[in-house]
Amino acid sequence: MPSIANPHFVLRRLHSLLGVVPVGAFLAFHLWENSQSRLGAEHFNTEVVGALAGLNYLPFIEIFLIALPLAFHAVYGLAIIGGGRAEPLRYGYLRNRLYWLQRLSGLGLVAFILLHVGMTRIAGLMDPAIHADLFGHMRGALSSPWVFGLYLVGLWLAVLHFANGLATAAISWGLTTSADAQRRFGWVCAGVGLLLGAIGTHGLVGYLVAPSGAGA
Repeated sequence: MPSIANPHFVLRRLHSLLGVVPVGAFLAFHLWENSQSRLGAEHFNTEVVGALAGLNYLPFIEIFLIALPLAFHAVYGLAIIGGGRAEPLRYGYLRNRLYWLQRLSGLGLVAFILLHVGMTRIAGLMDPAIHADLFGHMRGALSSPWVFGLYLVGLWLAVLHFANGLATAAISWGLTTSADAQRRFGWVCAGVGLLLGAIGTHGLVGYLVAPSGAGA
């Protein structure tokens, strides 16, 4: 029943909203800050990691504006996957394929985010040396072709999930009601995804090629 009285209607709208703000906004910010890896270890550890560590109310921001919205989006997204049916081979039109890709990318992202948080945020809490030189830690990890490949796949899954989610959110919230509007905004979202993917890829490469000493 498509009514606000239906709890699933409300939860789906909340799931959609949180996927754009704050989760999507954080993704864009996170990729931008990681793109500063190109400026070298000193800049990254001081101006990026150090500046963020000095923010007021950082635990509140991390828990209530990032972790909890992301957890809800992931858990309810898994519930949607469990209750939905996507048959890309039987129904070959683009929207159905994107529906399938959205759910497939969501499953991959759950695993990747857990790995990434474990390797960075949790590892930094357990070992202050990692937090003090996160650039060096990431450089060492990404020097492995397997880890670099995994991060590259995880990055593009994230931007695919966000870009397609942005397009479907506009439909869900009644912002693009006609087929033409949906098609035009779909191209805009594809452009946003490509831009974010390029920024993120640049950041990954930056860890490997930027100076590890006094910056660029």
